[in-house]
Amino acid sequence: MTKTVALLVGGWSAERGVSLFKGEHVAKALIEAGYDVKIVDVTSDIKKLVNDLTPKPNVVFNNLYGRGGEDGVIQGVLEAMKIPYTHSGVMASAIGMDKPTAKRIANSVGIKCANGRVASKEDVLAENVMSRPYVVKPMNEGSSFGVRIIFDDDNQQPLDEESWSFGDEVLVEEYVEGREIHVAVLDGVAQEVTEIIVPGRFFDYDAKYDSQETKLVTPADIPQDVRNTAMNNASKIFKEIGCEGVARCDFIYDVSKTGKDAVYFLEINTLPGLTDQSVAALQPIHNGMSFVQLCSHLVETAKCHGLIENQKDASQS
Repeated sequence: MTKTVALLVGGWSAERGVSLFKGEHVAKALIEAGYDVKIVDVTSDIKKLVNDLTPKPNVVFNNLYGRGGEDGVIQGVLEAMKIPYTHSGVMASAIGMDKPTAKRIANSVGIKCANGRVASKEDVLAENVMSRPYVVKPMNEGSSFGVRIIFDDDNQQPLDEESWSFGDEVLVEEYVEGREIHVAVLDGVAQEVTEIIVPGRFFDYDAKYDSQETKLVTPADIPQDVRNTAMNNASKIFKEIGCEGVARCDFIYDVSKTGKDAVYFLEINTLPGLTDQSVAALQPIHNGMSFVQLCSHLVETAKCHGLIENQKDASQS
């Protein structure tokens, strides 16, 4: 019997548009793989979501990004409904989305991170946190929304007070100059290293989704010891947090250093964007797995993350 897959798209975070766009690519791949695909446009109305998932599909493919979609909220709803779903469970999703918590866990297992601290929005605006240059980030947002690098000669404010919608606490980190490298991890195995080459200062929203000049070089042209460190660290973080399916770890490679001292962990994305041109797909594709096969694999390994009895009930529904 053909499996029914409910593909969740949209959501209510700042990344709603990204989810809708990338969901088209996932839907096409799942249909090509032979699944019966039902597209569900998710809003903050959880009752509507429950109705849209009734009768229960065999699997939910979670393609939601940002708050509400990859922070454990939707995962909790799916656990309660006993529907197997792709990617990480409630706890790993919540930890991965909270950048300071993920960094503390990385530090606890010997992985190097840029020095940083959580500060109030008022202290950030008054520049009472650390000396320039530094990076300002929302605590739990994706697609580089709200991220700014503040250099010595900048006239811009650390954040735009009127448009800042990411809470009263802000993550401020020292700026590490270097090359941005990403590692996809599938089922606990690091896939490769991709270097992100952008025309601007960093891999911001425009560079990710609008620029024609951004290049994703796979495999990255980096020393072998740096490659090994990035891949080992990515696998270690994935397992330490308890991730499932596919995730992506982002690092900065400081070219003035070597080996483990050169690689700084930035964040883990437990629900990375998926098209055949996304890092989380490019690396498995580089290793011989097609995009259709990757999406199919995520469906076939989907599960609930709660009690074993719940998992059995879900698989039989």
